[in-house]
Amino acid sequence: MSEHRTLPVETDVSGPGPGTPRKLAAVLLGLTAVVVLMLCAFALPGVNGGPHEVPIGVTGPQAAAQGFAEKLDGPEWDATVYEDTAALTTAIQEREVTGGLALGTGGIDVYTATAGAPTATGALTALGNAAAEQQHVKATVHDLVPFPEDDPRGAGLAAAGLPLVFGGIFPAVVLTRLFPGHSGLRTRFAGVVLFSLLAGLAVAGCLQYGTGSLAGNHWLTGLGLGLGMTALSMTFIGLEALAGFAGLSAGAAVMMLLGNPLSGLGSGPYWLPSGWSTLGQVLPPGASGSLLRSLAFFDGTGAAAPALTLAAWVALGLVLLLIADRRGGDARRGAAEAA
Repeated sequence: MSEHRTLPVETDVSGPGPGTPRKLAAVLLGLTAVVVLMLCAFALPGVNGGPHEVPIGVTGPQAAAQGFAEKLDGPEWDATVYEDTAALTTAIQEREVTGGLALGTGGIDVYTATAGAPTATGALTALGNAAAEQQHVKATVHDLVPFPEDDPRGAGLAAAGLPLVFGGIFPAVVLTRLFPGHSGLRTRFAGVVLFSLLAGLAVAGCLQYGTGSLAGNHWLTGLGLGLGMTALSMTFIGLEALAGFAGLSAGAAVMMLLGNPLSGLGSGPYWLPSGWSTLGQVLPPGASGSLLRSLAFFDGTGAAAPALTLAAWVALGLVLLLIADRRGGDARRGAAEAA
């Protein structure tokens, strides 16, 4: 007679550990905070958007121009009186002011540079129309620096913000994964520089010849975009080399949550409160946008400040890499001596 033995069935009756509910609550709260932070980062600039100390010029009969400029001066407009229309248009083309009004008995001429500050241009046009209506005359708009005919609203330029940021993040992440550690520092550095040059020229070609969003010299514009991507990716690989993936993640979060929405790429820098605008122009996305406008639409006028800003970020990334390289070399020498 055979015996049938019943094997004991092991069941996992262990429940969640004592700290699991607390950990879950912390994770959920943290994720919620991240979502709210992202919403605030992208929504607040739009909610608080408007003309903020926009530099404009006024010309016309001396008394009328001076009185109109004094009336405008305030939190929205920063008005400067020019001797004549020629001086005003020169100031606009040299980016001293974003636009201006020429007062006359027969009407008001509104001079704008849409490619330099699209949203401020709209506000200035509305201001000119309102002033003309009060004087019962006609307002005539002259766009001195428009967007190209294929993209009259500058949609392609405005859409370039996130791709530029990702153009800095992607090479840093990929090269860090493929060439990790101290031995891969120089390879990551070379890869970032070469990628930025190639990607800058490719993006400039797409925006200029594909969507028709840019004008100007393609090679200079491409080099400018490459400098912007180099500033981002060099900073990212420097942070990663010094602080690991946490450093890279923190840098990417700052550029995406602050740099991109405060860049003013679609609106120009004068549509945000002054402190926000200044911060946006100090970060690489905003500096890249200003450099791109200068090279693509103003023959390089006003390019020096954003180019120097981006160069400073490149230098920061290099310094971080050098510090990490020195630490890695010291660690290797210490290990060799210990052996």
